Amino acid sequence: MANLKYDFEPIINRKNTNCFKWDFAAKIFKSETALPMWVADMDFSSPPEIVNAIKERASHPIYGYAARPDSFNGSLIGWSKKRHGFEIKNEWICFSPGIVPALAIAVSAYTSPGDKVMIQTPVYPPFFSVVRDQKRELVENALSLENGHYSINFNDFEKKAASGVKLFMLCSPHNPVGRVWTREELLKIGEICLKYNIVIISDEIHSDIIYAGHKHICLASLSRDIMNKTVTLMSPSKTFNITGLAISAAIAADEKLRTPFKKITENLHIDQTNVFGVTAFEAAYKNGEAWLIELLAYLEGNIEYISEFLSKNLPEVKFIKPDGTFLAWLDFRKFDLPQKELCERITFRGGLALNDGTTFGGDGKGFMRLNFGCPRATLEEGMKRLLKAFK
Repeated sequence: MANLKYDFEPIINRKNTNCFKWDFAAKIFKSETALPMWVADMDFSSPPEIVNAIKERASHPIYGYAARPDSFNGSLIGWSKKRHGFEIKNEWICFSPGIVPALAIAVSAYTSPGDKVMIQTPVYPPFFSVVRDQKRELVENALSLENGHYSINFNDFEKKAASGVKLFMLCSPHNPVGRVWTREELLKIGEICLKYNIVIISDEIHSDIIYAGHKHICLASLSRDIMNKTVTLMSPSKTFNITGLAISAAIAADEKLRTPFKKITENLHIDQTNVFGVTAFEAAYKNGEAWLIELLAYLEGNIEYISEFLSKNLPEVKFIKPDGTFLAWLDFRKFDLPQKELCERITFRGGLALNDGTTFGGDGKGFMRLNFGCPRATLEEGMKRLLKAFK
């Protein structure tokens, strides 16, 4: 521990900073005292390399329109090649003010009202809303859970793909179940989508939060054919805790996919960059690796803490250890409680604010999502509150 450069233990007060996770929890959960462990941003300071770069930029007193220099794309290209072995060309990169806007843009760019869009449930709630809000037909390929392990039901996947699906949205690594998909799984996804001429949107925002024994593989890197059918969404925002700077990239090798995506961002006039977002994006991808390595070790310690605590104190709750992400998918089905009662017990008896599993789809019934991207002391308090809710 003495050789570590970064400290993830300090508890930083985020209240009164217009923080959605902390300042709006009381309104959403109807509790002034529930400990927020819900929204998927971390309670760690961003790396000093990013903080210092933003401070330096802020010292210049004019915050006018910002442009993206060549070094902006270059930082992503270098990071992707080094961390994931995915070689990106400069002209493939499109700007987006966030991953969720990019998902919505993709639905608009590659489908028409009434078209079928497939997702894999349980999954991050905006995967549902960006489809339904644009009057597309939602097709659900439910993940299979057996012996504490989620896998893809490929028979159902292909059956649904063959029904006329135009667009498939992949969550990789998967939020909330924490799977890091294997090369074999990704190849099978790609081959089926090629067979039925389906465009793939691969949300890889959590691709840097990967634990020992697992490796993130960019779907588009598997073959040229798969690459030409895939738009990859990437951002440093989750990894380096800079989601509030609203900056991400969509990577499309095929011009036929790239052109309509860019056209929508230009027509909506959302291709302008946040002045601090540019600075943070580059600082993260150029100088953030050492911080990330220590973060991963700390998060793995948090995973072990959750596992041991539940095993010892609350064995009825099954913890599906994540391969990646800083999110815990907790299975409360042994209590056989109605979902509303489960949520209320955790919030009001325990004093803990977690994400309701049913917001990730109907197969999230009996589950809750907990964000363990926090100092150990916060996690310990959260686990005590969870125990209080049931004992």
